[in-house]
Amino acid sequence: MKALVLTEYNHFELQDLPRPTPGPNDVLVRVQAVGICGSDVHGMDGSSGRRIPPIVMGHEASGIVAEVGAEVKGWQVGDRVTFDSTVYALDDWYSRRGMYNLSDGREVVGVSTPDFRRQGAFAEFVTVPQHILYAVPDNVSFTQAALVEPVAVALHALSLTPIQVNDSAVVVGAGMIGLFVIQALRLAGCGRIIAVDLEDNKLELARQLGATDTLNPKTDEVAARVRDLTHGRGADVSFEVVGAGPTVALAIDCVRKGATVTLVGNLAPKVEIPLQAVVTRQLRLQGSCAINGEYEAALALISSGKINVEAILSAEAPLTEGAEWFQRLYDKEAGLIKVVLKPGGN
Repeated sequence: MKALVLTEYNHFELQDLPRPTPGPNDVLVRVQAVGICGSDVHGMDGSSGRRIPPIVMGHEASGIVAEVGAEVKGWQVGDRVTFDSTVYALDDWYSRRGMYNLSDGREVVGVSTPDFRRQGAFAEFVTVPQHILYAVPDNVSFTQAALVEPVAVALHALSLTPIQVNDSAVVVGAGMIGLFVIQALRLAGCGRIIAVDLEDNKLELARQLGATDTLNPKTDEVAARVRDLTHGRGADVSFEVVGAGPTVALAIDCVRKGATVTLVGNLAPKVEIPLQAVVTRQLRLQGSCAINGEYEAALALISSGKINVEAILSAEAPLTEGAEWFQRLYDKEAGLIKVVLKPGGN
């Protein structure tokens, strides 16, 4: 099979690899669409430490079941599917308590670390365990289904955050996940949704998708403007969807006393926080890790049109052009948000 392999940092090769064989509880998926995630782009240069070459990356994918393992039940060849990015054990202590995203020994499709290596979906075929599969509704395209994973990441972040109807929320970072967080906040009934980003084109898209206000740190005193928009108090909640020190600090600065700051971005291994401000203002800082059962809701919201995934789609391209699109995303080409590759060529 053809696969896009990160052979060394910042270098891809389209290689012929053996078609993977599914284990007893696995399915073989013929990949039809796979999104280039921001974590893949950051992984290609080694900065994240979570894409050690050689590796076939790719965890936002959809496709058709091509083969099933001997003990697989409920899935058949020809089924249209997508799958969770997290591979976890069903009998893990955390999984048994409904927190499979925190399970010991969890792996992520298309990720390699010193502890594990799991080949991903920038290939014609990928194998995944049957318990992370989800059926794709008939009215959802393979490209749309490849974007279910980031929608589910956004929904998980909201599930952890105390939000009441008409609350105010700040979203720092209007990239793909941030734009899905904004749409989810709109569905949750937030009265004021303030998007913050350095790129005006992303802020315009954020407004189209539900943001009531947009702020650019290049031209706005963001924290002061947020207070102006929230009766002088600050927002009830904020979401940091970048993963860098300055944006974490900004997410903290923008909220009222007693608020919750949900940290979704995961770029920098370490950041500094204003400890005294967090303590004296009694803020709650919490991380949001991956997904924990939000896939069905994400699929339903896409199917119903309540979540618009195509608004953030910048391009669809064959797998053979994958290296070029990775470089364009890495170079932060203006206007590029989401690129979906099509290993099947369709």
